[in-house]
Amino acid sequence: MKKQDIENIQFEKVQREQLKFDISTVDEMYKRFSNSHVDLFQPHRIQFHGLAIYTNGKGKHTVDFKEQVITSGTIIPCLKGQVHKFERTLKVNGFIISFDEAFITEGLNDKNLFHFLQLYHTPHLNIGEENIALLFPFINQLKDLIRSPNLNLKKELIQSVFISLILQIKRNSIYQHKVFQSQRYRDYVLFQDLLDTHFQQTHNAADYAEMMRVSYKYLNDICKDLAHKTAKSFIDSWLITEIKRKLTEKLYSSQEIAYDLGFSDPSNFVRFFKKYEKMTPTQFVDKLLN
Repeated sequence: MKKQDIENIQFEKVQREQLKFDISTVDEMYKRFSNSHVDLFQPHRIQFHGLAIYTNGKGKHTVDFKEQVITSGTIIPCLKGQVHKFERTLKVNGFIISFDEAFITEGLNDKNLFHFLQLYHTPHLNIGEENIALLFPFINQLKDLIRSPNLNLKKELIQSVFISLILQIKRNSIYQHKVFQSQRYRDYVLFQDLLDTHFQQTHNAADYAEMMRVSYKYLNDICKDLAHKTAKSFIDSWLITEIKRKLTEKLYSSQEIAYDLGFSDPSNFVRFFKKYEKMTPTQFVDKLLN
């Protein structure tokens, strides 16, 4: 792999309409970017949300440096800030939906917002090949709405159909998407939001429990229940992912990343990274981009 800076892709690079929402087939996406400076086949960081729905074929889709095996019925929610990479040879069919998060979440009632957040805190799902056809009515409706010149309630209709698509995916997930107690799930999302805001000040799970006005045990319990990790492990995993993202952008030195992510000393930062990845930050970049 040729050494290069990671590409940060803004929504404007993928949208074809004025609306902050776009849907295309995987084949169309490959063709659209075949002559673009945006290289889908190298690690690239997206600055918008998305949903990859794979209908048939078998391949791989890398998300935040973890390779996901794609089969018929694989669904991958794509979050703003993630680093993605597609296979160069097209081996799968399906659909790629891209959108600005506010376009979907603005005005949602609490129940639908809960379903949206739950799906988008799941790395990947599979609805099974036998259930793929159940998604087509919603996908076709979205395609028709995007093409429609009638702007009256267009955003609201797209939002409604997209949420219905999410509900259908959750309903048919072979993992039987567990519906968690609403307050516990809200607290789980709040913890992540606080971590995203205060990571420079503290990496201590007890501090986040205090910010949330809950006990450390409660925070630890919801992390174990929903993320299958302790609160400390969750914070460490979050930090490792952010470090990798920043390293591959090649915009900052290791020392700058260390201070930006709240490490008091660059040597502590290197030891922390090496503990989990068994290599230094420099070795990680060389392995990924060489």
